[in-house]
Amino acid sequence: MLKGRYSIAVAALALLAACSSNDKKPVKASAPAKPALMAPFRYHKAIEVSPGQTYDVVSWGRGSTDAGAFAILHSDSAKIKYTTTTGDLDGAITDVYNADMDNDGNPEILIEAKAKDTVNYARIYGFEFNNNSVNKLDFPKLTSSQRKGYRGGDNFYIKEGKLIREFPIYSSNDSLAKPGGAKRQLEYSLRNNNFAVKQISKDSTDTVTVTPKNSETSSTSEHKTSSSTKKKKSGSRKKHHRRRR
Repeated sequence: MLKGRYSIAVAALALLAACSSNDKKPVKASAPAKPALMAPFRYHKAIEVSPGQTYDVVSWGRGSTDAGAFAILHSDSAKIKYTTTTGDLDGAITDVYNADMDNDGNPEILIEAKAKDTVNYARIYGFEFNNNSVNKLDFPKLTSSQRKGYRGGDNFYIKEGKLIREFPIYSSNDSLAKPGGAKRQLEYSLRNNNFAVKQISKDSTDTVTVTPKNSETSSTSEHKTSSSTKKKKSGSRKKHHRRRR
């Protein structure tokens, strides 16, 4: 009898354990945390343009965060060659783009950095790589007309092999100016390692408002013109009539 009760108790405990295990939700594996950069490094992005061809873009510096340096570390693992391109950095890197803007098969690495003086502004550091050689690309500054109403807030992206730049237009260039709602869009293309830029948007600074003429004034002037014409015609008829007599 005791053995029977013992068997029933064991079975009950086993059933409870099975139920409790079914109630537990499966634990999701957490994504591995992105490794933090060790000082003095501030930024890192790896771009693989083709198998075995990787460009690691890093920035570093101690002290002021408004200045520093950058490096493009090119790893050619197929030929076991490694090259480094460095430069001074104005501001902080916000993104890096890979493109072939002139369709010559050689990749361009474009580094976007943002900084601030009296206004927020953006910088582009461009390089074209041909195997293990590199050409520096001079990115053009905004002209006076392109800078009209500019106070930063740039957004860059690659579209159909071109670099697009857009930013909000402010009512003026002083610190109290407010954005008017319009944006200016510029398109950058590359030819013979030289940038060309054109504006592809129609913003409010180029819009001319045409005031329509007053309809009443227009109709009055038309009435006066028709009346004077009738008077001239009637006068000429009288002269012709007197001559016939």
